[in-house]
Amino acid sequence: MQYKAVISSDIQYFQTLLGERCITNESLRESYGQDHTEDLVFIPEVVLKPETTDEVSAIIKYCNIEGIPVTPSGARTGLSGGALPIHGGVALSMERFNKIIAIDEKNHQVTVEPGVITQVLQDAVREVGLFYPPDPASKGSCFIGGNVSENSGGPKAVKYGVTKDYVLNLELVLPTGEIIWTGANVLKNATGYNLTQLLVGSEGTLGVITKIVMRLIPHPTDDLLMLVPFYNAEKACEAVAAIFRAGITPSGLEFMERDALLWTMQYETESVIEVKDSHAAHLLIEVDGFDVEALMKTCEEITLVLENFETDEIMFAESQAQKDQLWKLRRKVGEAVKAHSVYKEEDTVVPRYELPNLLAAVKRIGNQYGFKSVCYGHAGDGNLHVNIIKGDLSDDFWNNELSKAISELFTEVIALGGTISGEHGIGLVQKQYMPLAFNEVQLNLMRSIKQVFDPKGILNPGKIF
Repeated sequence: MQYKAVISSDIQYFQTLLGERCITNESLRESYGQDHTEDLVFIPEVVLKPETTDEVSAIIKYCNIEGIPVTPSGARTGLSGGALPIHGGVALSMERFNKIIAIDEKNHQVTVEPGVITQVLQDAVREVGLFYPPDPASKGSCFIGGNVSENSGGPKAVKYGVTKDYVLNLELVLPTGEIIWTGANVLKNATGYNLTQLLVGSEGTLGVITKIVMRLIPHPTDDLLMLVPFYNAEKACEAVAAIFRAGITPSGLEFMERDALLWTMQYETESVIEVKDSHAAHLLIEVDGFDVEALMKTCEEITLVLENFETDEIMFAESQAQKDQLWKLRRKVGEAVKAHSVYKEEDTVVPRYELPNLLAAVKRIGNQYGFKSVCYGHAGDGNLHVNIIKGDLSDDFWNNELSKAISELFTEVIALGGTISGEHGIGLVQKQYMPLAFNEVQLNLMRSIKQVFDPKGILNPGKIF
């Protein structure tokens, strides 16, 4: 599809509407042309920073009439290229939509703008004893709007669910400039098609979210954390399903391969634990609730389950500082891998019982194609992040041959009953693999939905399909 380039008359309109919040300086625009996806950069022709829903409406309506592409932009922490303005045009930054509008303690709800940092939201509701559980690794910098757009998860998803499980209602600006609410601020809603859930995970391709109503739950009062070393990585994966079969649901169950921990400790030198030469992988296991004695009993039950697997001595975090240290190690793995080497991250997910088979397939395909991988992720969900390391691989292989290996990996994932993204989305870099997960009938249904919402294709073009 051909899009109109931004010209001086367009800039004049945007400047009249926004004043200095219309950014044309090239060095400032460049930062809005990249997220955390590899080293990809696509510089927008202009960056716009609206502050009100009416301003968003005016911008989108104008761009729709003129045929100018619009890429919604948040904190740009994504890993699938979902916020990259690959056709230039407008980068619509939502960073000034940063207000927590209301915390409804009576109904356990919060109304929030999309530019609020996820951890800021969590901290604010915790002050009144409430809990918003989804906690992606970038929670200290990512925006809640981006979490909604990607249906983000995180370690707490194993017990509490992902972003979609907390979104009740959305204020949305359509490409025509019309402003709608997608649902109602209620816990049950069987009134027509569920537009709210359609928008969650739609990656900014159907409309621009300007307000979010989310449900909350009481915040647990206690938690316990253990780090379990395994001599065999596949045994660590097998232990995951065994814990659930024992009737235990942890609030976090994370898998880290040996190199994931070692590289992270090189990167994050304040956090150091012992990783013996014999340790192949670790599980980080958290339980939470409202009765510390009951949690201690649960940890004893987990320990009994783990006696059937090849583990070294289990480490129990003895203080909040030690808990924070262990979680910091886990959350910094992605950054550490990126700092260590050029890499590609694949966000695979399978039924948790198939996790050992998935890990075996990753290593087999790596040996076949000659690449090294570092794996970690939300084992309790069967969600394994596969980091393929460039190392000494040639540019030709990296740019032209690696996609064959990734296709083979995704084919294995689907054969195991899984799919090609658990929480990072499809965006730009994964769209070539969508036909592995869906047939043409399914893809055409999705394309038809896009056509209904955005017939001119101006919103985040070039993503998903």
